[in-house]
Amino acid sequence: MEYRNPNSPSAAANCGAHLPPVFAARLFPYRSLGHRGFVILMVFISVICFGIGGFFWSIGAWPVFGFMGLDVLAIYVAFRINYRDARAFEEITISREEMVIRKCDPRGRCKNFNFNPVWAQFIVNRHDEIGITRMVIASRKLRLTIGDFLNPEDRESFARAFGAALADVKR
Repeated sequence: MEYRNPNSPSAAANCGAHLPPVFAARLFPYRSLGHRGFVILMVFISVICFGIGGFFWSIGAWPVFGFMGLDVLAIYVAFRINYRDARAFEEITISREEMVIRKCDPRGRCKNFNFNPVWAQFIVNRHDEIGITRMVIASRKLRLTIGDFLNPEDRESFARAFGAALADVKR
């Protein structure tokens, strides 16, 4: 999760052209394993799987070697799909005139949602043990869920900052 400087030119381009933004944030899905960790994990898995496969090959059960290779390939493909999905993001910008939420999927297709910040409601669903389970922006007929992919700590942090900015705009 990243909060941008509301006075930056890119933030001003995303929100109402008349007034500068009060709040701007770009939300990214949480991924606990970085690129270096992924390479180390894949090397470790490959060594283990091909070592076991080599042992079975040496005792005459050579098909096991191929299946161990398929295991490595399946884990690699699963991680690549996971990292592709991490390219999704949400941009949220609030000015005194409008709130713009831009949701982009992993393929780069984006959809903009515009709200009047005076009429927008920020609804936070909480669970006693987990914390925030869902954040929704509602205005008249439109209800939009935001930050579904955030971890619990980031949801709490975002909800505090966003709620404060929205309350400030409503004053």
